[in-house]
Amino acid sequence: MTELRTAVSRLRRQLAVLPAEFPDRVIAEEELAALAAMAAHGVPEVPRLRRSLLLIAGAIGSVSALSRGLTDVRHAVELFGEPPRRR
Repeated sequence: MTELRTAVSRLRRQLAVLPAEFPDRVIAEEELAALAAMAAHGVPEVPRLRRSLLLIAGAIGSVSALSRGLTDVRHAVELFGEPPRRR
């Protein structure tokens, strides 16, 4: 949980100081807030974590200034287990 809280907090700060506007910035901010809330209130649901991560990654797109922060969040989400394999 600590890794998730730290990674989400760091990416939220990076996003807050980023001067560039992009179309899905609000989506990224909302999903990061949702991840922060999940991390603060106990063990989150892994499918919800993964859904938020996908939405954040899609919203941030190719904003290179946020790539390291996004990678850290992805690694923190992966600590909760691998995604189920599709058949």
